[in-house]
Amino acid sequence: MAFSSQTPTIVVLKEGTDASQGKGQILNNINACLAIQDTLKPTLGPFGSDILIVSSNGKTTISNDGATILKLLDIVHPAAKMLVDISRAQDAEVGDGTTSVTILAGELLKEAKTFIEDGISSHFITRGLRKANELAVAKIKELAVEVKKDDPAEFRQLLERCATTAMSSKLISKNSEFFTQMVVNAVLSLDQNDLDENLIGIKKVPGGAMEDSIFVDGVAFEKTFSYAGFEQQPKRFTDPKIVSLNVELELKAERDNAEVRVEQVQDYQDVVDAEWKIIFNKLEAIAATGANIVLSKLPIGDLATQFFADRNIFCAGRVASEDMDRVLKAVGGRILSTCSGITSDDLGTCANFEEVQIGSQRYNFFKGCPEAKTCTLVLRGGAEQVIAEVERSLHDAIMIVKRAVSHNSVVAGGGAIEMELSKYLRDYARTVAGKQQLIINGYAKALEVIPRQLCENAGLDGIELLNKLRSAHAKGEIWYGIDFQRENVGNNMASFIWEPALVKINALESATEAANLLLSVDETIKNEDSQEGGRGRGAY
Repeated sequence: MAFSSQTPTIVVLKEGTDASQGKGQILNNINACLAIQDTLKPTLGPFGSDILIVSSNGKTTISNDGATILKLLDIVHPAAKMLVDISRAQDAEVGDGTTSVTILAGELLKEAKTFIEDGISSHFITRGLRKANELAVAKIKELAVEVKKDDPAEFRQLLERCATTAMSSKLISKNSEFFTQMVVNAVLSLDQNDLDENLIGIKKVPGGAMEDSIFVDGVAFEKTFSYAGFEQQPKRFTDPKIVSLNVELELKAERDNAEVRVEQVQDYQDVVDAEWKIIFNKLEAIAATGANIVLSKLPIGDLATQFFADRNIFCAGRVASEDMDRVLKAVGGRILSTCSGITSDDLGTCANFEEVQIGSQRYNFFKGCPEAKTCTLVLRGGAEQVIAEVERSLHDAIMIVKRAVSHNSVVAGGGAIEMELSKYLRDYARTVAGKQQLIINGYAKALEVIPRQLCENAGLDGIELLNKLRSAHAKGEIWYGIDFQRENVGNNMASFIWEPALVKINALESATEAANLLLSVDETIKNEDSQEGGRGRGAY
């Protein structure tokens, strides 16, 4: 009896599973990431263009913020989603550089693609990229200029310059002088120990010009839902006492809460009287505290509103949780869940309170707060898309200033630090033998994508300016970068084009990590849903 020596085929994966592997798979992943890079390249720098994104439900967004664009793009390629993740991570960690980190990661992969096609092992490439990244990060730390915090005026100038640089590529670049002051004031108003940017409230009011935006050193929130009697209440106080409640001051029909069985009409009246007595006891207890302003997270009904109006007390019910939290941070006191036993320690205060008309809406302003660890930016603009982009731009600038406060070392922007790192890595590569020299050289070449793309987006001659930059850096001009004012190269440190060193370090580390992760993947297994009567692809 003859036995077949051929091994039988064993099917492990479900029918319809798509498995592709090897060098072709790595190249496929790199090409997907390069397509993402091409989308973002035109948005880089002061002369970068904006992208109009229309979602499936017809909502339009205009932005040149890398993280925002990638979040709104419907990316299906699994490898390309890696770039979305590093962009979001950069946004969460330092707030700016979201486009740079994606472009750098794409360029590192483009350099690696050549080596992969030449047959160099992907593990060998990742080792070289890691080594180059370590050298680059160490060099940034060595070159970074630390600005002393001892002189408040000098330190404020550092923060303003970092904010101006962060805004240079945004919609608000033409109004950067106005918004720079607003951003720096906002960050400096926070508790300098934890710098929680969530305590900077941002409110958007359509209409007016961008420079009609208001910085409030305290809390501002939109007028809440109000009942009859609200207009009789005073709308301005000096040194008011403020009570913050989590109590509902509204008459509820008894049928809402319980079923009451009565035998006589008088019994029913007793129930109603008891309910009125309860709410009046609450209101009188509040009035007895001497409070001028009553805020509550829960509704304040028409009876309470009129009661307070008769006693020249201002009230606002249904205050949003985040607004109430910021009020407490600013005015002091504490939030109360009962109206009895309120002491003077439970009340907050501020220098001025007023209700202000802004555009078509009315806002409550609490200014001159003794505990001011919060502030509010009221943004104006002609269209909702414009205000939304102003908000994103200010968020980036706020995050940059926040990082500059906690890490006060800076480097020059405009491609200066990238060109210096490129020159340093090329010099180092000459001291390394073997293929590793090629990888480190490739990393150095990839770094030049930032100044090259800045030139391209500004309509300048990239080849000529890059040659000038290489020449300047070879002569020891470490802070030479693209100077857009003169359309030439120049000392960007002297021109005050500054960025926190942390932004550059984080961008390089994230981009290298993403490139290494993608290069280490050489097989993709994709499970497809069964279709057409339950038979997967390839079934017969």
